[in-house]
Amino acid sequence: KANKYPNQLSGGEQQRISIARALAKDPQILLCDEPTGALDYEDGKQILIELEKLAREDNKTVVIVTHNREISKIADRVITVKNGEIINEQINEIIIPAKEIEW
Repeated sequence: KANKYPNQLSGGEQQRISIARALAKDPQILLCDEPTGALDYEDGKQILIELEKLAREDNKTVVIVTHNREISKIADRVITVKNGEIINEQINEIIIPAKEIEW
């Protein structure tokens, strides 16, 4: 795929490349807008496992924006936004590992 143009890649391939580009800079904070959006279930789950590893093992701050409530189960803190306003904020007392969530 190295010699392909972005428009010659699938949405999932473009998504994975975007994540890889962000990680290559070794940021302390990673902002992820629907990181599993264009991916199939297995690839999406693997991305979540990697993001979780960055947060837990590498001590990075990972912010995930998603419409998928199941993904919120892996988070320390969940903020719900509706129409641009925060309507709820909670700390997860029980955090489920990314490898164990299903959606």
